[in-house]
Amino acid sequence: MIKNAKILNNRQAREVLRNKGQFWTPAWVAIAMVDYVANNPDVAVDLICDPATGRGAFWQAMRSLNLSQKFWGFDIDQAVLEDEIYQTENCWVTQQDFLHYSPDHLLPAIVANPPYIRHHRLDQVTKQYLKQLCQEITGFTIDGRAGYHVYFLLKALHLLAPHGKLAIIMPADVCEGVFANKLWQWITENFCVEYVITFAREATVFLQVDTNPLIICLKRCQPQPDFFWLQVEKSETANLLKFMQIFSATSEIENINQQLPDIKIVKRDLAEGLNTGFSRSPQILTQGKIYHLQDFAKIMRGIATGANEFFFLTQAQVKSLKIPRQYFKLAIGRTKDITGDRITVRDLENLEKNQRPTLLLSIDTIDQLHEKLHPQLIKYLCQGEKLGLPERALIRQRKPWYKMEKRQIPPILFTYLGRRHQRFIKNEAAVLPLTGFLCIYPHYSDPQFIDQLWQALNEPATINNLSLVGKSYGAGAIKVEPGNLQRLVIPENIVKKYSLDI
Repeated sequence: MIKNAKILNNRQAREVLRNKGQFWTPAWVAIAMVDYVANNPDVAVDLICDPATGRGAFWQAMRSLNLSQKFWGFDIDQAVLEDEIYQTENCWVTQQDFLHYSPDHLLPAIVANPPYIRHHRLDQVTKQYLKQLCQEITGFTIDGRAGYHVYFLLKALHLLAPHGKLAIIMPADVCEGVFANKLWQWITENFCVEYVITFAREATVFLQVDTNPLIICLKRCQPQPDFFWLQVEKSETANLLKFMQIFSATSEIENINQQLPDIKIVKRDLAEGLNTGFSRSPQILTQGKIYHLQDFAKIMRGIATGANEFFFLTQAQVKSLKIPRQYFKLAIGRTKDITGDRITVRDLENLEKNQRPTLLLSIDTIDQLHEKLHPQLIKYLCQGEKLGLPERALIRQRKPWYKMEKRQIPPILFTYLGRRHQRFIKNEAAVLPLTGFLCIYPHYSDPQFIDQLWQALNEPATINNLSLVGKSYGAGAIKVEPGNLQRLVIPENIVKKYSLDI
């Protein structure tokens, strides 16, 4: 990925990398990807294209494999392109954004690690161009939360010659984002998915980066009803290249799995893969009734303040500001402020002793909005105006700007982004959660039902199913949006164990 991993310890340097989307491909991965696109019995491969060359991982891979094909690369970073590795025979690179390239011919082989730039780092002009590009290629637009890398995938597919191959490494969100269903329906109707390669946690490709990468290998030919799904279980393994060299659609999977012990290979139904998600293990269908969380509860996100540093305060801050307590509600902001699967009044007391915020400035009732506010509160709101808070994107949608979102106190909380300990939390302290949590409102207010649902959700078999509805990141982190959490499967035996099927 990055030649000197120490650079990631510097926050400023890390931000530069994220703005450029530069995360280099390790050699053992690059070599396997190049081998896939270079060997194609159905078309003459005289040229291999890299849409975002970076430090030249794929060109170096071609040289390691002693390939005779020419290398054609794109990159926008002049400093990168001045690297001496590009000043060699059969290598041609150009300083240009691949997404703006207008070709005079299609390409037989493309291998890519596109810039990983998330949508919130893109300006409006760029977003509009990407929207138009998607419309021109596919005939439709996708959700604006798709990152820059998604459009590299579309452009590469668009420029692929008949029977040409594309190997592209991307974060799992390309298969799990809100845009994924629409995107992959189009791809699988027009291209053949041959391999999807995932990586176990022990085989991390991009060290110290919160992303769950996968390699997608596609061919511009008649789509097939199944594909081969791989999980690489050891970093730096030579067996990934060996797989590319010895595997074919007629290979005996059991025999290949024995030859390549570092790699798990599964033949999967395409429809199942799309439904489950390419980044996830095959889903084993079980007999019996299927229950989802939405059968038992409603889910909403936590409160978005737009400025936690202003609206979410400690007891000491509120006392110092001399604002009456009636304008505040108990709240919780960070998942790490709750260590277990319950939050109690004692937990709040401990947070207050440690100077953690627990009070949310919540002016949300008609009476509060129209009555004469306390002078100290008015003084504090004036400070917020001087700080420019009313002009912030989220806050300026409120009338007045200091009006807070309303939520009923949820009996159960869910940790929105779980790195190591995904869990459902019983809200015994009656706190309001901020956006680090999701609110779960059971359909029945009976305390026994709430307790049984909470226990059922924390059963290991239920927790394991989170991977089937969440977006996966590095080091096993899972992020679950409200709409996806409602589809969480609660196994039938657990539903019956806790008598939820009433």
